[in-house]
Amino acid sequence: MGGTIQADVAGKARQAGADAEENADEKETVTILYNYKKPKTMSTKNQTIIKAEPGKQDLYIIREFDAPRDLVFKAHTDPDLLMQWMGPRGYVNKVDYYNSKSGGGYRYMTYDKEGNEIAAFNGAIHEITAPERIIQTFEYEGLPERGHVTLDTMTFEELPGGRTRVTGHSVCRFAADREAMMQSGMETGVNEGYEKLDEMLQNGSIR
Repeated sequence: MGGTIQADVAGKARQAGADAEENADEKETVTILYNYKKPKTMSTKNQTIIKAEPGKQDLYIIREFDAPRDLVFKAHTDPDLLMQWMGPRGYVNKVDYYNSKSGGGYRYMTYDKEGNEIAAFNGAIHEITAPERIIQTFEYEGLPERGHVTLDTMTFEELPGGRTRVTGHSVCRFAADREAMMQSGMETGVNEGYEKLDEMLQNGSIR
């Protein structure tokens, strides 16, 4: 889901993709619901929910933030901010290009602590309606063949008390692609990324 579905993209992502393709005819056995609990050191009470029904091509990621909608939306559309929080801890994101507008597109790379590029991602941005909705595609470039693209829609809902709920809906081309995504460790990237965003919202990095 753009940055929000960035997985733990080391070699196990490639292996998960290969395994899913090999077993595409078998019945899927995915976890229907991940309800991630943050470490006790985190000052926020918010949890990330990832919903994926067996045999489906889509999944939902739902997360609430203790911050106003305009700031949460900005964090998802400003490339400088997005690269700081997206994905798991211990990695660095760098933009190749990022045209954050309706009809735009993006490409960015992820590096490990030693400065080695371990993954690259790209997509087309179909719609940005501030501060309500983002529609874009997302593709991990490390798979053996191109075209395994997801269509991602993110909505930003105002909640009482100056809070925000973000709901992401991702649709994969094939059920096997969704299965590979779920097995790749994606919940680590999503959860740790949102933890970093919580921290940025709390410390005033996003204004």
